[in-house]
Amino acid sequence: MRLLTALLASSLIAAPVLAEPDFAPAVEADYAAHLEALFVDFHKNPELSFKESRTAAIMAKELRAVGGIEVTEGVGGTGVVGVMKNGAGPTILLRADMDGLPLKEDSGLPYASTVTQEDIDGVVKPVMHACGHDVHITSMIGTARQLAKLKSRWKGTVVFVVQPAEERIGGARKMMEDGLYTRFPKPDYAVAFHVTSGFPTGKIGLEPGISSSSSDSVDITIFGIGTHGAAPHMGKDPIVMGSQIVMALQTLVSREIAPLKPGVVTVGSFHSGFKHNIISDKAELQLTVRSDDEETRKKLLDGIKRIAANVGRMNGLPEDKLPQVRVGFESTPVTLNDPALTTRVRGAFTKAFGADILKTEPRESMGAEDFAYFIEQKLGVPGAYFVVGGTPQAELDAAKRGEKTLPAHHSPFFKVDAKPSVTLGTTAMTVAVLDLLKK
Repeated sequence: MRLLTALLASSLIAAPVLAEPDFAPAVEADYAAHLEALFVDFHKNPELSFKESRTAAIMAKELRAVGGIEVTEGVGGTGVVGVMKNGAGPTILLRADMDGLPLKEDSGLPYASTVTQEDIDGVVKPVMHACGHDVHITSMIGTARQLAKLKSRWKGTVVFVVQPAEERIGGARKMMEDGLYTRFPKPDYAVAFHVTSGFPTGKIGLEPGISSSSSDSVDITIFGIGTHGAAPHMGKDPIVMGSQIVMALQTLVSREIAPLKPGVVTVGSFHSGFKHNIISDKAELQLTVRSDDEETRKKLLDGIKRIAANVGRMNGLPEDKLPQVRVGFESTPVTLNDPALTTRVRGAFTKAFGADILKTEPRESMGAEDFAYFIEQKLGVPGAYFVVGGTPQAELDAAKRGEKTLPAHHSPFFKVDAKPSVTLGTTAMTVAVLDLLKK
């Protein structure tokens, strides 16, 4: 009996314990004392892209309250930049996006948003944090507060970038155009993360290479000749031409792009006409175009212009009335994780949390992310963009068994488990900085 007791005791002593950095308890305590209330406030009061004035003001106030951070507001519109210097050393950029989406929240959360806001198009819309940006900005404040306490462990400069309008994939470009890399220290590394409802809490995903696809918003205006619906021969029907364009666009990916190169051309909107018996004089199409490399991206965009113009010609439109194709401001290149930096940050995560922290899942869609503008290869700034899980594993397992439906990003039902998402995001970002700027 004594031998059995001794064996059991020794096995308990030898049992593996989940690893965590020594400052993780401080992050947990900070969540209870400060970050939770901050997160709830952000979630209840989301703001639309380029309209994030309240959120930006809170972020600027919180960064200043940390101490030792020089804060600049109004960068690229509503963007905020905070610079924390701690002696000579490398510079690392940490980015958090802050905008919400035009959705009426139906998450069932006790702190669900009920706000509305006038969008940049002048239309008043309901607003919701339906993509987790409230997690990102809360974790940024948590990271800044930890780094201020841990200055004895790192040396260099941290640039906190609070970015507007990621949902319109325009905020990063605006900040770059406003001198982000000339007015402020240019980073040697750039790091960001995204919480995801499709990933288990307590897990991190980080892989080298493509993290997010490119995205281009394309508008096509078709100029027809209006006439009575009973006399179609007297006009040029833009709805017919638009339909021909929609169908012809499907051949770009299926017949012009190599089968092993991904691409998407989606027509998300088709507007024309206003009465049963009137052939309109105009049709408007709105497209989103995705790819994983610049060659494919160019081929798709060039193909859209070619198809639109030649459908017009096929229908007898004069050259000055051919369909007009516009590639919009809402565009971003591919987000590429630098292999060397990714390997280093993965190593830091493994050392801090244990190897089980990392989880690999194949990409299942061609989502885009304008963090790409901060790490374009021509800039010479290597980047690492990782994901943090937001849903307990038990719920993911139940969804796989068909017992429940998980709310997707950009859904009125979207939600994540706030505490493990914010605390892991905070801890992981702090771990990355301590490794990249360690003394």
